[in-house]
Amino acid sequence: MDTGTPDKLGAVLGVFDENLNVIARELGLLARVEGTAIVFEGEAAETGAEVVRSLLSTIEAGEEIDKRSLTYCIELAREGRAADIGGVMKDVVAVSSRGKPVKCKTVGQKKYVEAIKSNTVTFGVGPAGTGKTYLAVCLAVAAYKGKQVEKIILTRPAVEAGEKLGFLPGDLQTKVDPYLRPLYDALQEMFGLETYQKLMEKGAIEVAPLAYMRGRTLSDAFVILDEAQNATREQMKMFLTRLGDGSKMVVTGDLTQTDLPEGKTSGLKQAVTVLKGVEDIAVCTLTQKDVVRHPLVMKIVSAYEREENKRKKEKK
Repeated sequence: MDTGTPDKLGAVLGVFDENLNVIARELGLLARVEGTAIVFEGEAAETGAEVVRSLLSTIEAGEEIDKRSLTYCIELAREGRAADIGGVMKDVVAVSSRGKPVKCKTVGQKKYVEAIKSNTVTFGVGPAGTGKTYLAVCLAVAAYKGKQVEKIILTRPAVEAGEKLGFLPGDLQTKVDPYLRPLYDALQEMFGLETYQKLMEKGAIEVAPLAYMRGRTLSDAFVILDEAQNATREQMKMFLTRLGDGSKMVVTGDLTQTDLPEGKTSGLKQAVTVLKGVEDIAVCTLTQKDVVRHPLVMKIVSAYEREENKRKKEKK
């Protein structure tokens, strides 16, 4: 597989040929370099070549090859989908306040972004680290800057994950702020601190607990419900029926991390079942393959999934 130039060859090989060694080890191949070409020997030689092609697509998109992207390219090649990586990182989702372009990093993320753009209500369901919330916030900021909406509303259920709100100091807003911190962080990165504060002051950005949505009609707004697995069935129905003219809703959550009391059914779990197939509503399922944090996070998620499946089988 010819990489084209010495620079591209070096990027594919990695420091001390680390990337090439990983590819060879994972696919059971022998590998050598001839000029600017990488030659593989073994049953999976063509798969190795597909990995290199996907890595070249990553480089041409202006992205660096790290352990996560290398692992992902190998996984896609094993499934015969290495060509999919070429179309993933071409489009810019949004641009941060520092001018950094935000791009999708996996096929699942690209489908998720496309679903949000083309539907009024989108459910993004998947494990931690798949970019569900961050990409939704990026699209919300892009919609606001493009004058498609007049307001960004971000909300979360204030459900304790092993800790009690009552023991935290301060008023209600101070107590729920820790739950909303990931949303604040994403907004500040996209707008910049100064612009973010100004928009908060004039009410163009609203970050509030889910309970504050009751009784309202949310019009001309990009509304994101984060950590929706912790919303009850009643809360989910209440939230979805707040939808007003000119608005778009994104609901994100991880069904494996529900903090609701024993016996309480997740509103997210019910909603993705009841609303699947309804026109203008999309349900996107992200998996451990879409995890874009440290490669170890993908392995952690997979390990927990295996344990959960084992527990379900034993229960049956």
